[in-house]
Amino acid sequence: MDASTIKDFFKRYDFSFFGIAIVIFLFGIINLYSATHASLNDHHANLYKVQLGWFFLSLVVGFAISFIQAKNFQRFSWAIYLFNVFLLVLVLFLGHQGMGARRWLLLGPIRVQPSELMKLSLVFILARWFSKNSPDQEMGIKELIAPLLLTLVPTVLTVLEPDLGTGLLLLLIFFIMAFFRKLKWKSLGIIALVGLISGAAMYQFGLKEYQRNRIKTFINPTADAKGTGYNAIQSKIAIGSGKFLGKGFRKSSQASLNYLPENHTDFVFSIYNEEHGFFGSILLIGLYLFLFYRFIWLSMNVPKIFDSVVIIGLMSIFFWHTFINMGMVMGLLPVVGLPLPLMSYGGSSLLTFGICCGVATSISNSRNMF
Repeated sequence: MDASTIKDFFKRYDFSFFGIAIVIFLFGIINLYSATHASLNDHHANLYKVQLGWFFLSLVVGFAISFIQAKNFQRFSWAIYLFNVFLLVLVLFLGHQGMGARRWLLLGPIRVQPSELMKLSLVFILARWFSKNSPDQEMGIKELIAPLLLTLVPTVLTVLEPDLGTGLLLLLIFFIMAFFRKLKWKSLGIIALVGLISGAAMYQFGLKEYQRNRIKTFINPTADAKGTGYNAIQSKIAIGSGKFLGKGFRKSSQASLNYLPENHTDFVFSIYNEEHGFFGSILLIGLYLFLFYRFIWLSMNVPKIFDSVVIIGLMSIFFWHTFINMGMVMGLLPVVGLPLPLMSYGGSSLLTFGICCGVATSISNSRNMF
């Protein structure tokens, strides 16, 4: 490969998705180190090293996927979806159990969470369906039955683990992608009504007691300040104490004194707020908004319907994770255990986000490289 070929490659290759992801991750790894450096648990104190390893793997996998021609995502969407559904079934019988849930498959020393990869599999199969069925007309309830069933199968399997947060996310991904493909307003109203009725039924008959308590304490955390409302209260204390500029790097009292559990996963944004304040939070939110903008811009500038719908699906994965996690730690939403993209500790989630960036880059490159 000569110099002109390399120069042409760098000119045509879209580095924006990986570029933004790397910047957000740098914020995240510094914050993770700060949140865990004072831990008396050696495993927790070294989590940032494990996170670095997972991110490197995610970059390698994502970069490799970026060279797959975009048409192959559509060609193999059914195979990817069915294989992932098989893994979800396998988890219910052979999965590793931890923290009261059975969500992981053990591959030697590595734990893989199939529900994380299911988000991407669902995006592919829904994009295939929406691009091949009624791509140019508004969809009614009849046209939504098949894609809704495709969504409900992995959703039910995920909720059975139980993982209510990811199950809810799969439904939200379906809603965003269906809305993007032109829903009739009547259909939108029916979906909202069905959602309210099924939500009430799920709360009454489908949720475990601790899950119902999370919703109750979301409404009034002080009702059980030392129990289920503890995390929400401590999270708001951390955010409020950061004020405008924050306390500074490695100066989070909530992390160093271990007042806030799960400060490296679900509540990582609380520690970030405490140390970097309102100014730092606006900077981080700005990076996420720029990433969302790149997804939306790309979806409007690709010629194929499938590619456009996939990009919106990928954007919805990032958006809902960010929106729900930030709303959760600020007390605006119930605690459901969704990680903040590229900030929270977790190998499977990092790998999922890395693959998302790779798929988006592949589709962007297909406009001028293949």
